[in-house]
Amino acid sequence: MAKIINLTEAASIAFHSMIIIAQQGHKGQVNVNFLAEKTSSSKFHISKVMQKLVKDGFLGSHRGPAGGFFLAKEPEKITLLNIYESIEGKLEVTKCPLNRPACPFKVCLFDGVTVKMTRDFRDFIRNHSLAHYLEKK
Repeated sequence: MAKIINLTEAASIAFHSMIIIAQQGHKGQVNVNFLAEKTSSSKFHISKVMQKLVKDGFLGSHRGPAGGFFLAKEPEKITLLNIYESIEGKLEVTKCPLNRPACPFKVCLFDGVTVKMTRDFRDFIRNHSLAHYLEKK
C-alpha cells in the first residue's frame, strides 16, 4: 500500500523509544530488550539508533546487566525535531519534492503542497517536546 508520508524505521524507533524512556522518568534506565518488546523492532537496530542519540547528547547510557538508556536532558528541552534531525539530518523545506534544479513546467505539478506538508510536519515536531507525551499528574 502506498503512503504519502513515510517515516524511516530509524526515525520511528527514535521517536517511540525516546517517549518510552521519557515516560519512565526517574524510575531507572530502559534497556534495549524492553524497547524492542515495546516497539516490535530489532534490538540491533534500536541499539544503533540509541547510540546516535547518545552521541548527540539526548541520551546517556550505562553498560552491563543493569544498564540501559536515560534522558540526558529534561523532556521539555528535547523536541521531536531534535530527535528527527539527530537521526535523519537537517529537515529542509525545498520547492521541488524531487530536488531538481529545473522543472520542465511553468508551475509545479504539486502546486506547492509538498512544501506545505513539509512545513506543517516541521512545525508540528518543532512544537512538541517529549514532555508533551508525559502523563499529567
